[in-house]
Amino acid sequence: MVTVTQQHDPRHDARRWWALGALVASMLVLGFDMTILNVALPTMARDLGASTGEQQWMADAYVVVFAALMLPAGLLGDRFGRRRMLITGLGIFLAGSLAGSLAGALVDDGTPVIAARALMGVGGALVMPLAMAVLPSLFGPEERTKAVGAVSAASALGLPLGPILGGWLLDHFWWGSVFLVNVPMAAIGITACVFLLPETCDPASPKVDAVSTALTAAGLSILIYAIIEAPGRGWGDPLVLGLLTVSVVLIALLVVRERRSARPMLDLSLLAQRGFLLNTLAATLVMFVLSGLMFVLPPYLQAVRGNDAFATGVRMLPMMGGLLIASRGAQPLLAKFGARAVISAGLVTLAFAAILGSRTSVDNGYGFTALWLSIAGLGFGFAVVPAMSAALGALPRDRAGSGSGLLMTVRQVGSAIGIALLGSLLAGAYGDRLDTSGLPHAAADAASDSVVGAHVIAAQLGDRALTASANAAYLHGMDLVLLISGIAALVTALLAAALLPKPETSTAPAPASKEDTAVAPAPADAGQ
Repeated sequence: MVTVTQQHDPRHDARRWWALGALVASMLVLGFDMTILNVALPTMARDLGASTGEQQWMADAYVVVFAALMLPAGLLGDRFGRRRMLITGLGIFLAGSLAGSLAGALVDDGTPVIAARALMGVGGALVMPLAMAVLPSLFGPEERTKAVGAVSAASALGLPLGPILGGWLLDHFWWGSVFLVNVPMAAIGITACVFLLPETCDPASPKVDAVSTALTAAGLSILIYAIIEAPGRGWGDPLVLGLLTVSVVLIALLVVRERRSARPMLDLSLLAQRGFLLNTLAATLVMFVLSGLMFVLPPYLQAVRGNDAFATGVRMLPMMGGLLIASRGAQPLLAKFGARAVISAGLVTLAFAAILGSRTSVDNGYGFTALWLSIAGLGFGFAVVPAMSAALGALPRDRAGSGSGLLMTVRQVGSAIGIALLGSLLAGAYGDRLDTSGLPHAAADAASDSVVGAHVIAAQLGDRALTASANAAYLHGMDLVLLISGIAALVTALLAAALLPKPETSTAPAPASKEDTAVAPAPADAGQ
């Protein structure tokens, strides 16, 4: 009986590695779409006449929609089939990419681009949690950590790949190519899902609650908008305070509604599981720091250091090298020392890299930046992959969609808030330190808007003092962001070391569901 079941078990099918390859490719695309637009924004702003606010939303619309819809997306996969909804998500992502590539030719403003990025966020919200949710159906416990590591690393590697690919495309094609490059990758992912992935679902999972979904999307969107507006208006501005209050009320209503629901969409009981909660928070903090880092670094390399778009992306490669080393080395370290030690060490490494980076000055060469970027990549890889693997390992298979949806939602919220909050901190510190005395009002406003704008104004006026002031002001803001990020990572490392389950607890398999019992290997094999 068991032998027959194993013959039909996808976890013993050699094609599962090809399916993993397709999932890795899909996650890689989602990862670099988080950052690929950054190097294209100056060109798009010039061609479309986009304001600073429109540029911010071109970058943030994708992340905000992504985070807001991740949780209901996981439940849709549970109820209607994870493969089916994964294919749907890739199709929506492909359509949004096509729309973004054509937006500039149709309308000469940034609104269609923002809409296209939001549509891509809808597709990404379906792909990300479901790509994780299908892994337990493809891989047994002994292979699952490796598979989760590959998918997580692909998403993470996409972040530094985005500026490199975007810079190369801008050097050779029009800005719409940063969208069009997604089309063949999404098409390959759809084809692979159709032919290689098994269909899995959980019809007993909660229904998607439209009210809860609306509260999630509205609460997060308003929160991010308030944080983005705060540097220009001030944190004490009535509009900013009002938006923050509304976002807190909406999120509180969401929690109350879900706690009172007999079949909640947001399963708060998962957060009562210590292993899932603490590992999720650790992964979220790492994404908060990394997203802020990826936001502040390109303007430094491009404007302050004077590199073009492609060279800026290439100079972010040391972080990718650190990530690759960590993704290869995490598994043996986990086997020897346990998740708690590896995650804590990764967070300490990330904290050290951020604090080291906060010592950057205008006199430092690129070698210093490459050093702390490499260390940051190592810390990120050793922290986030084990944390996500341990969090998912704490979930029963029949809660894979909702649990991974909650995990990825919290992680993406951390990413979105990291971009908004650390970006706002940078903008405020830069504006306070920049010297615009003697400049016309319009020129002073443009220079205060961004370090790139300051360089443009300085070139037009031949004002070398403005260039020097802008560089020093930007470095002051970047160093402040890195210092705060390092302190946050260090505090989280201490909490992880104190509160995460002990090695023998963290590596124990999650309670098996009936489906696991039917298809799982014998205990002797599972322990290998």
